[in-house]
Amino acid sequence: MSDTSGRTSRRRSGGGRAGRQAKRAAATVADAYLTRTLPPVNVLDEAGLAQIEENAETILSEIGIAFQETPAALELWKAAGAQVEGELVKFPRGLCRQIVQENAPESFTQHARNPQRNVLIGENATVFAPNYGSPFATDLDRGRRYASLDDFENAVKLIYSIPALHHSGGTVCEPVDVAVNKRHLDMVYAHLKYSDKPLMGSVTAPERAEDSVELCRIAFGGDLGDRTVLTSLINASSPLRWDATMLGAATVYAEHNQASIISPFILAGAMSPVTVAGLAAQALAEALSGMAYCQLVRPGSPVIFGTFAASMSMATGAPTFGTPEAGLAIYVMAELARRVGVPFRSGGQFTASKYPDAQAAYESAHTLLPTVQAGTNFVLHAAGWLEGGLALSFEKLVLDGDQLAAMSVYGKGVDLSENGQAMEAFLTNTHGDHFLGNGHTLKNFETAFWRSTLADNNSFEQWHDEGGKTSAQRANEQWKQMLSDYTQPELDDDADAEMKAFIERRKSSMPDEIG
Repeated sequence: MSDTSGRTSRRRSGGGRAGRQAKRAAATVADAYLTRTLPPVNVLDEAGLAQIEENAETILSEIGIAFQETPAALELWKAAGAQVEGELVKFPRGLCRQIVQENAPESFTQHARNPQRNVLIGENATVFAPNYGSPFATDLDRGRRYASLDDFENAVKLIYSIPALHHSGGTVCEPVDVAVNKRHLDMVYAHLKYSDKPLMGSVTAPERAEDSVELCRIAFGGDLGDRTVLTSLINASSPLRWDATMLGAATVYAEHNQASIISPFILAGAMSPVTVAGLAAQALAEALSGMAYCQLVRPGSPVIFGTFAASMSMATGAPTFGTPEAGLAIYVMAELARRVGVPFRSGGQFTASKYPDAQAAYESAHTLLPTVQAGTNFVLHAAGWLEGGLALSFEKLVLDGDQLAAMSVYGKGVDLSENGQAMEAFLTNTHGDHFLGNGHTLKNFETAFWRSTLADNNSFEQWHDEGGKTSAQRANEQWKQMLSDYTQPELDDDADAEMKAFIERRKSSMPDEIG
């Protein structure tokens, strides 16, 4: 259970129309995370779920999962009763599920620098986190470019300023102007300095995971204790493999009681069979093996059952997003995760579009709605994703943030309080009269309906007179205004100095590397 249900602080608003809209958004969407009241949508019955689980057990016991170049992992599996053949591990039926269910927490709190921003991961909570891993950044002013550290820091500031993004994320975009073996230090530091929301650590090498933990130790006052302050992404090398890099990072995080999102990365047709049921069986097998491994490293270490499931064009091989099959996969995998009894990660706002246009909006909506309706607990790539994940779009970041605010209202369901039932309005209104002047309406008019900070609902004439701007152009204005209004959260001076000194020592201890 969560030890807090605190609220986020409201960011300072700016001037003009964009500032007023952002102020309204901050006032109405200020929860540290979304607490859903809508029941999850289930698309399979007991027989269907049991069949997929049986198929996953067949994969685990008869086909096996490769644990590559990690002898320590193989030794742990031998001791646990698995059959090890070289780097291939075959598991007695039910072993992985038993290890996970007996050890992994059903939910956990990820602590933020600002305790009011602590998030519950699991149960009926949903945490929205931003884009992850893009080598490019793009906006209407400068176009598409290799992302820089400046782009990264600006993205972190915007994410901090978007109330419906509960989490600062991790590699929001790759700052390619910094050496590969050193950029993780700058990224983690940026999250800790420019935001006080929860964050993710580096997973590209075990020592980089260690650096992430150490920077957090400094920022959190010198001693983490058993607090979980990092939730980091560990991708399987699908199909049916875990590589040494991901296993090494997962080992570090498990040892320190930090959370890992154990997440098969699947483009159906290439990394799994083309069917939803086949994809689900494979993803379940991979996730169970990875989560169980974390429990062998440290029983009780927090894990999230993750899956990234997308389709691909059978004509060109290109990834496709927002397809009905991918939406069904989210529903199915969420059901399977609930049966295991661990938090679930999936979904986001995916698109293959190269511009924040109608294709981007439709494809993103076709992913976001199943994500929320499935009861997903941790949503990575919830804002900013463009071009199949290759680019972080600053315009789409704020457009997506606007839609997350809508989902934050939708997910809370129907208000059945005395005020929500509105009987007072009926008892005080004359037959045939509109409700605009009714006391109940006047009491609720500020918060009655969710209001977009970016949609234009004016007349054609007013829209035309104000420049006839598209949603992307309005978003361009808004993110620049948000950066202008950005106020850095408090950070202890001594902790800041110690982090800088640590980063300098680590960078000076190794030459630049490009891979």
